[in-house]
Amino acid sequence: MRPRSRRFTPGETMRTPAAAIEQIGTLTIRGITSIGAGARFVGNVVAGLRDARLVAREFVLQARRLGVDSLPIAVFIAMFTGIVLALLASYSFTGAVPLYFVGTLVEKTIALELAPVLTGLALAGRVGANIAAELGTMRVTEQIDALETLGYDPLSFLVAPRVLAGIVMFPVVVAVAMIVGCGAAWVSSISLLHLSSEEFAKGLRLFFETFDVRYGLVKSSSFGLAVTMIGSARGLNAEGGATGVGRAATSAVVYSAVAILTLDAFWAVTWLLGRESAL
Repeated sequence: MRPRSRRFTPGETMRTPAAAIEQIGTLTIRGITSIGAGARFVGNVVAGLRDARLVAREFVLQARRLGVDSLPIAVFIAMFTGIVLALLASYSFTGAVPLYFVGTLVEKTIALELAPVLTGLALAGRVGANIAAELGTMRVTEQIDALETLGYDPLSFLVAPRVLAGIVMFPVVVAVAMIVGCGAAWVSSISLLHLSSEEFAKGLRLFFETFDVRYGLVKSSSFGLAVTMIGSARGLNAEGGATGVGRAATSAVVYSAVAILTLDAFWAVTWLLGRESAL
């Protein structure tokens, strides 16, 4: 026997569009509420910078933890990125373009895109998860409540120094990654592509502009702001013990990666494309 098809009553067919509209409305309200909460959190963090004594004392420690301790992974990524990029450039030219253009491609690609984005994504995993786990543990163990009881503002004492350290130290780490990436490409070009140092340097200087470095550093500073803000927000909102801390760390990494890619596109459309239009 064939199964009998289910018939919907007139009431059910009328409720289906209403349920869809209700669901859309719920999601819209939830999204607007999240945006408002995020904007309020950013405003409170900026206001927390007024307590310069607390911020300055914690800033040095956070700058070392977020920036200096992140240098090894940034150097590792930049080194292999430079080597692979030089080899890919040589392979892509296929004899139609002079080989010294390897230096040009390496400089443009590393300074404008690969050093900021790859380093930012790596630090999103290291820094964002670390901040979320650290603050989340403090939240679920009621250490933040204890700070408030003692008269400390958690945003001034915990969040503002981390955010400021991210804004300042991300460009420093990316600048080192740029130097290491270009240096690794130079070494691989000499040893594997049989380019001379003069030829590589000629391609490197051919279309070099200080805007390339400035663009990459400003972009990386915005990445540092996003990663530290998201990590702090997810950590402070953690609940539910160890499971909640794990969820906060995971969501911090995911949201930070999305924010980095979104900001990368934003800067390309507003600044890079705008500069080309002006020229």
